[in-house]
Amino acid sequence: MWAMKGDLGGAGVVVGTVLAAARRGAPINVVALAALAENMPSGTAIRPGDVLTSMSGITIEIGSTDAEGRLVLSDAVHYGQVTYEPSVLIDVATLTGSVGRALGDEYAGIFGRHDQLIEDLSAASDSAGEAVWRLPLDDSHFEQLESKFGDIVNSGVGNPGASVGAAFIGSFVDEDQIWAHFDIAGVDYLEEDRPTVPKGYSGWGVRTLDEYLRRHHQR
Repeated sequence: MWAMKGDLGGAGVVVGTVLAAARRGAPINVVALAALAENMPSGTAIRPGDVLTSMSGITIEIGSTDAEGRLVLSDAVHYGQVTYEPSVLIDVATLTGSVGRALGDEYAGIFGRHDQLIEDLSAASDSAGEAVWRLPLDDSHFEQLESKFGDIVNSGVGNPGASVGAAFIGSFVDEDQIWAHFDIAGVDYLEEDRPTVPKGYSGWGVRTLDEYLRRHHQR
């Protein structure tokens, strides 16, 4: 459990990206949303089998209380869409252990419905020295999430876990919204120094997103 402090990795990356853009005076309109919540057991904690209503109105059956971060992230991506109507929506999360089992600590997983955005982000990651690998996101992964007691279930529906986790977040993103999902759970902490990343919590994604903003969104 000591490593759970790394669960803030995705929020740290998006905040770091906006801070980097602000410090260099980038002529760009970019917003970071950090979905922050205390995660402590109590009399009001979620339980397996509970059904929650999200901000979007989608109901979520709790299949696993360990898949709690995606609950606040689902509200964040919905809030971001309806509040800011972004041209591009990108979420970053230490979402699944499965992505590390699939890709190790060399690659972050990237998912999405829009090929051009995936290609642009992959090219930026190559330039930034932060490797990504696209993993599948298909209709079957969304179908796995169907719940008998709510609209969708948050976890515990089988493999591939990283793709199913991405589908959970994608369930809260409009299909016509240009969107990409980074799962950085395999790269957020490094056991040894690398040329561009010190040992420890890596901040993986700030350089990639900053490079992407420089290439595609600065006016």
